[in-house]
Amino acid sequence: MTKRNRAVGGYGERCAVRHLIEAGLRPVAQNWRCASGEIDIIAWDGPVLAICEVKTRRNQDFGTPAEAVVPRKAHRLRRLAAAWLATTGTTADEVRFDVISVLLPSTGRAHVEHLKGAF
Repeated sequence: MTKRNRAVGGYGERCAVRHLIEAGLRPVAQNWRCASGEIDIIAWDGPVLAICEVKTRRNQDFGTPAEAVVPRKAHRLRRLAAAWLATTGTTADEVRFDVISVLLPSTGRAHVEHLKGAF
C-alpha cells in the first residue's frame, strides 16, 4: 500500500468516526488488530455492538467503496469480531456488521454513507 493510499484511508476513517459520533454512536475501539487482521471501528449503537468496515475511495472508477466489501472480507470480519469479543471479555446481546462508505471528491466535502447491517 502506498503512502498516499494510507493517507486516503486514514482520512476516510477519521470522517467515518466523526459521522458515527454525530449519529449518536459511541466508538470504543479503532484499528484493532490481531494476527488474523484488523477491525476498523467498533462502536456501541445503544445496546447494539457495531463492527464497522470503512472503505474510502477517491472516485467510483472501480465501483462504490461499499462494493469492495466482498463475501471473503465479510467472513473475515465475523471471525475478527468473535476474536475481539473473546479478547476483551465484552458481551453484547446483538452484534451488527456495518459498512461505512467514504467517497472523496476532488473538491468539497467527503460523502459518507453508513450501511447498517450490511452483511
